[in-house]
Amino acid sequence: MLFSSYTFLFQFLPAVALAFAAARRHSPRTGILVLVGASLFFYGAWRPIYLLLLTASIAANFSLGLLMEDPRRRNSMGMIGVALNLALLCYFKYTNFIFDSINVLSGAPLPFMNIVLPLGISFFTFQQIAYLVDVMRGAPVERDVLSYSLFVSFFPHLIAGPLVHHAEMIPQFKRGRTSRSAVLAARGLAILAAGLFKKVVIADNLAQFVSPVFAHLDAGGGVTTSWAWLAILSYTLQIYFDFSGYSDMAVGLALLFGIRLPVNFRSPYKATSIIDFWRRWHITLSRFLRDYLYIPLGGNRLGEQRRYLNLVLTMLLGGLWHGAGWNFLIWGGLHGLYLCVNHLWQKWRGVTTKASTVDGSANRPGKALSWSITFFAVVIAWVFFRARTLAGAWQMLGGLFGAAAGSSAYASPGILRVMDLPVLVGEQCLLLIGSGAVLLTLAIALWLPNVPQLFGYREYRRVPEPSAWLRWRPNLAWALLSALAFATSLFGMWQHLEFLYFQF
Repeated sequence: MLFSSYTFLFQFLPAVALAFAAARRHSPRTGILVLVGASLFFYGAWRPIYLLLLTASIAANFSLGLLMEDPRRRNSMGMIGVALNLALLCYFKYTNFIFDSINVLSGAPLPFMNIVLPLGISFFTFQQIAYLVDVMRGAPVERDVLSYSLFVSFFPHLIAGPLVHHAEMIPQFKRGRTSRSAVLAARGLAILAAGLFKKVVIADNLAQFVSPVFAHLDAGGGVTTSWAWLAILSYTLQIYFDFSGYSDMAVGLALLFGIRLPVNFRSPYKATSIIDFWRRWHITLSRFLRDYLYIPLGGNRLGEQRRYLNLVLTMLLGGLWHGAGWNFLIWGGLHGLYLCVNHLWQKWRGVTTKASTVDGSANRPGKALSWSITFFAVVIAWVFFRARTLAGAWQMLGGLFGAAAGSSAYASPGILRVMDLPVLVGEQCLLLIGSGAVLLTLAIALWLPNVPQLFGYREYRRVPEPSAWLRWRPNLAWALLSALAFATSLFGMWQHLEFLYFQF
């Protein structure tokens, strides 16, 4: 069930909101029960059989947590739990990748297993690993099975995050009614409308300049330089508006129930360094990789060489978390190398990580150069993230830099057929339309405040507020603007395009 679907918006969500409001009048625990039931129904609506997988995962990890109350077996039970979670994730996500790699390297005829990847398994598995590790480190064990179940399965973040900690979610479930529930609900609806607009109106339309080109490349075709740059820049903006749109919708949906989710994006394309980029992009994943992988590997405590090795290993595993393929490993490895170069540059300049600012260099030419290098590096890495095959990625890189690519040119008749547009439109007209869309959406990403910042979300309390006329207020003008964004989005939902992070 997609957030950007009529079934979710006009049937599931109103029913859950009304049921929750009625249950909450009785007691907070009854409200938790309603949300757990709704979240399990939401997950089971995709493939009911995988509801058994989710509930079994919740039951196993909750039980392991209870066993870890005994200090004598806390570490052993925690390690067993982490191993079981990783085994589950590896089976569903990496079995065929491992078999295919062995086939290529050794020629051994290992079978292909038709395993359907459960939605959200990367997210709910990582969240429960974090819970077990936190308990191993001394965090209190959660003894309320309903609260724990909701922490894992809460439908706004279940499928594609943000990744949350039990300590920041479970206390919210147990508290009483808030005095500003009406204002929170109004802010939640407005954020929901903004996220829906980003997904349906911006990201899904940019996809029209991405999917046909990469499908052509993955099939062995070539691409001209102009189409290559249009496609990869369109994807650069598509994935941002798609995933940040989902995250905004998740935040808005949670606010309808009085729950605050962490912000996952802070305008990452404004970053002037790769270090800054990863403080802004998929923030909760960056937090997880830092706290549960980079620091346990030794972080920067074991010398400079080990620090750079840990950075590369962390990003390689971060890439593999996104998908089972060599393309994702290359994407993660590139970002690991980027981070190493960034830290070496800061060391050479005598700048510490803590001292580096969000804006980077203080002078405008230096800041512009830093931004350009960072943005270019991110765009090049996206080639491997988006391509379905390594051959398609190399074809795209060849097209970007004017090298001969593929067995055939990506001429206008071919792309017009793929995009289902009239031949009379013409290739140059399509390029002009696509370029205009890229420039407009890039301007939005660079110059407008981020949605949580616009709506005064908690992580932005220490950040300069946007101009007064841009700040959200629970008034008629903002209600009309949100209604317009919502109504506009409804006309684009016929495409039924899934969120990109559903694939991971």
